[in-house]
Amino acid sequence: MHPYAIMAIAWAAVIIWIGAVIFMNRKVHPKALFFLFFAEFWERFSYYGMRALLVLYMVSALKYTKKDAYGVYAAYGAMVYATPILGGLIAEKLFGYQKAILWGGILMAAGHFAMAFEYKLVFFLALALLILGNGFFKPNISSFISTFYEKNDPRKDGAYTLFYMGINAGAFLTPLTCGAIGEIAGWHYGFGLAGVGMVLGLVVFMIGQRMGVFEDKGAPPDAELLSQEKFILPNEWLIYLASILALPLLMILIQHNEVLDVGLGLLGVSMLGYLVVMGARDENHEEGQRLWVIVILLLFTTLFWTFFELAGSAITLYTKENVNKVMFGQKLATSMFQSVNPLFIILLAPAFSGIWNLMNKKNIEPSAPIKFSLGLILLGVGFFGFTFGQGFAKDGMVPVYFLIFAYLLHTLGELCLSPVGLSLVTKLSPTRIVGFIMGIWFLSSSIAHQAGKFVAGLTAPDTTSLAKDLFGSFSQTPAVEFASKLVTLQTYELTPAQTLPIYTKVFTTVGFIAVAAGVFLLLLSPIIKKWMHGIR
Repeated sequence: MHPYAIMAIAWAAVIIWIGAVIFMNRKVHPKALFFLFFAEFWERFSYYGMRALLVLYMVSALKYTKKDAYGVYAAYGAMVYATPILGGLIAEKLFGYQKAILWGGILMAAGHFAMAFEYKLVFFLALALLILGNGFFKPNISSFISTFYEKNDPRKDGAYTLFYMGINAGAFLTPLTCGAIGEIAGWHYGFGLAGVGMVLGLVVFMIGQRMGVFEDKGAPPDAELLSQEKFILPNEWLIYLASILALPLLMILIQHNEVLDVGLGLLGVSMLGYLVVMGARDENHEEGQRLWVIVILLLFTTLFWTFFELAGSAITLYTKENVNKVMFGQKLATSMFQSVNPLFIILLAPAFSGIWNLMNKKNIEPSAPIKFSLGLILLGVGFFGFTFGQGFAKDGMVPVYFLIFAYLLHTLGELCLSPVGLSLVTKLSPTRIVGFIMGIWFLSSSIAHQAGKFVAGLTAPDTTSLAKDLFGSFSQTPAVEFASKLVTLQTYELTPAQTLPIYTKVFTTVGFIAVAAGVFLLLLSPIIKKWMHGIR
């Protein structure tokens, strides 16, 4: 079956599914939810288009080394998760949700279309636009939904479930669409299509504004302050100007991402240290111990996402180089396999929710720390799929089913850990600092992305040993032959049989670390549960 046929079938299935869901819920939720659902669907469509193509594009089209590509991908992911902290603060204090969402969408659309130009400087500008746009868009569309429901409205959980479906529907379709078109027809068609998706999201949002479905919600909290002039310009335009002026800084950080290694590392250690000290000094003994629980869970969740997000870097290149991608009688594009994880989430999330509810009714539901440990163990076992796959490889090419097995186990781990984390942190945090703790929680995902480049970098070939193989003894190599071999070294590509042991060794080690961490957390769970003091 041709990749385009698979793409068409997937789109038809999702359209029918989304249509049925909206029809069944049309009288339950306010109209605004469905406009925000579609806006988020297209935003995630554009984001996951970048995730599916970015490393492949850098290695194949821009001729980056693996390590350099991993560094840029890590910096991009790290800042995508860090900027929403600032973007959410600006929207709540000054900008309002509607303006923040619109401005973020415009920046992201511009970033995607900038990817159509094959210049490295424009490439970094495009990534900076996407990072900045995400900072304004992502946190505020999620917060905007809550304004349409009262605090204890029983429909609220259902609204966020629908919203989560929109996220995963977009994430599922993007690799099958942007990925396939990008790899088959041309990289810039894939990036351009992601940009079209973002524009459609903006159009849907603006139609909602025109129709008045958002009412007066999400407006600037202080319209007078926003319109006040400072330095000739109104405050609103100063925000736009400051955003544009921030782009060169983001471009520099992407290119020189070693700065983020130090900056995020120091910030992470200082934040954790601050929480430990705060917990020790808290006069309320229970509150203090709950803060310590947050610190422990932050460490384990950072480890989880560091390994999980290898899907966009090392696992992507492993799929390209060492997986026999023939399915349905057709060789599929590498990026199309990025749709496997969101597909499993769509299929398995309702089952997980039902299982937890059933276990809760029977009073046997695992505690949050045990769910976290299960998530890590499942993640680690998923990496062992790559280990077993090596034994079935032919000429360095592993059957595709081992890759799908790994994604399945990783998704099961994600469903054990991810939905629990945010909810638990809000319950464990003292009311006065919930926002601060949430910021640190999102910062952990940023640090995980940046840390992932070091793990992914281990899968890059060792150029020192490669040079020895090519050159032999440097002192005995004639100058002309030396120059010729130097060119060979710069363009040398390992065969699948050579790269497979490198990937397998790293993934096996990652698997053992994840399983060991999960078992260790399982052993700690009685103490952690005690420190939670009744919070579930």
